[in-house]
Amino acid sequence: MAKTEVTKKLEDAIYRETRKQGTFGCFEVTIGWFGNERVDYMTYNTKGEWRCYEVKCSISDFHSKAKKTFLGHYNYYVITRELYEKVIDEIPGHIGVYVYGTLVKRPKKQELGIEEQILKNSFIRSLYRDVEKLYDSGDENLVGRLRSDAEKADRETRKERNKHIKLQNFLYLKFGRKWKEEIGFED
Repeated sequence: MAKTEVTKKLEDAIYRETRKQGTFGCFEVTIGWFGNERVDYMTYNTKGEWRCYEVKCSISDFHSKAKKTFLGHYNYYVITRELYEKVIDEIPGHIGVYVYGTLVKRPKKQELGIEEQILKNSFIRSLYRDVEKLYDSGDENLVGRLRSDAEKADRETRKERNKHIKLQNFLYLKFGRKWKEEIGFED
């Protein structure tokens, strides 16, 4: 089944939020050999902490019979603001919540719900699956191009931000503290 745009945005947000040195993440981690449980997103860090994330984009998705695989030390829902407001009372106290990339409810640490070695093996297999997909694509330069595109976008963003700051400074000097009101600027 194809992912919805909302699901893709939620996944992107949690990936960006958890992408930091010493933390390793993978989407769609199948638990165990021939397992029938799958974690939407899982991270492992150099402190030895496992975190499981269930991405839910609608009320029907939240209430579906599909297993919610909360096996980590810390477990989370990754949902929209609208969904959070609808299901807030249904979320167990030990489960955290991210609304897109923002933590709105902290989880409580739990014992692992499965042997750690099974989690490690499952994580490694899923990471390898992703590497195979990239390798099989035949595009050896894909990662380099994507990194180059991201660096270019960062440079352009900084350049535009600097222009914005210079313009604000100019307007402040010309109109004083109330320059926004003077020109009818809306945030």
